[in-house]
Amino acid sequence: MQRTLSFLFTPLLLLGCSFDDLPDFLIPVKVDYDQEMRYLVEDISNYAKGINRHFIIVPQNGIELITTTTTTTGTVDNAYVNSATGIAQESVFFGQDGVDQPTSPSETKRLQTYLNLAKDKSNVILVTDFANTNNNIDKSYKDNKDAGYISFAADQMALNTIPPYPPEPFNVNSRNVDELYEAHNFLNLTNPDMYSTPQEFVDKLSETDYDLLIIDFFFKREPYTEAQIKQLKVKSNGARRLLMAYVNIGEAQENRYYWQSFWYTNPPDWLLGPVPGETGNYYVEYWKKGWQDIIYGNNESYIFKIVDAGFDGAYMDGIDVFEYFDSMETTDAELEGASE
Repeated sequence: MQRTLSFLFTPLLLLGCSFDDLPDFLIPVKVDYDQEMRYLVEDISNYAKGINRHFIIVPQNGIELITTTTTTTGTVDNAYVNSATGIAQESVFFGQDGVDQPTSPSETKRLQTYLNLAKDKSNVILVTDFANTNNNIDKSYKDNKDAGYISFAADQMALNTIPPYPPEPFNVNSRNVDELYEAHNFLNLTNPDMYSTPQEFVDKLSETDYDLLIIDFFFKREPYTEAQIKQLKVKSNGARRLLMAYVNIGEAQENRYYWQSFWYTNPPDWLLGPVPGETGNYYVEYWKKGWQDIIYGNNESYIFKIVDAGFDGAYMDGIDVFEYFDSMETTDAELEGASE
């Protein structure tokens, strides 16, 4: 637990000691947080495709991992990019500073640099922008189409509604969609709290013609039935579509099936503190086996449940949490340098 140990040793650093003064068994093991997240995505992909070779893997955000140096000028990390069917990113053109707010040109350019590297390696790019006025919604869809991305313009950050505009999905089509690259549009609705029952939610989505639906694996902790999964995978026009399940692989969430009540007072060694601004979410040391056993690798794991339920893929959030650990390491290094 490098972060925890670093805090324990901060008083020593301030007194003029350094890690060089500590016995070997007390020195925290250095973790390459960026690479460990790449490994986690790659391992999840290998595991899921071992069960269903057509299973779709899409990591969202943290697109800096696309290059080996996490910089726009770095070399593409082929192992990471090849493990993913697509790459997802929020707020490329709208939403950086809130719903309906254009993302700054510099940030758009930075994000597109990474995304285009992945697109050149045949990854499908999925963009969720946030806009709620018709002109900005239209512009979001046009800008993404011009860039070669598949996009969704969400009218709320909560991702809890089917936007009323446009009245039908952008670039709607009546064809079957069996592969991610065949999708022309998607709906990202991972928060079903506006609906009373899972069947109401399923029926409402079934009335749409989106090529891809991204939903939470559970409806308020209740899994969908086999019949509901099959219903969701058919568009209103009768054609087949893809269904993906949201899963956070970088943070633990207390409203998930795996959460144990005693963790509040006696947490496992990989569970850290709460994520600021995200009620019920906790940082995890995602490189540790205990957390990874929850996410993939066995018949009780999150990914197995998603594959076994009949979803076509996993839409994986929490990828960018590596940035938090990188920042903590930088802080610790600054403290150590100040003590020398």
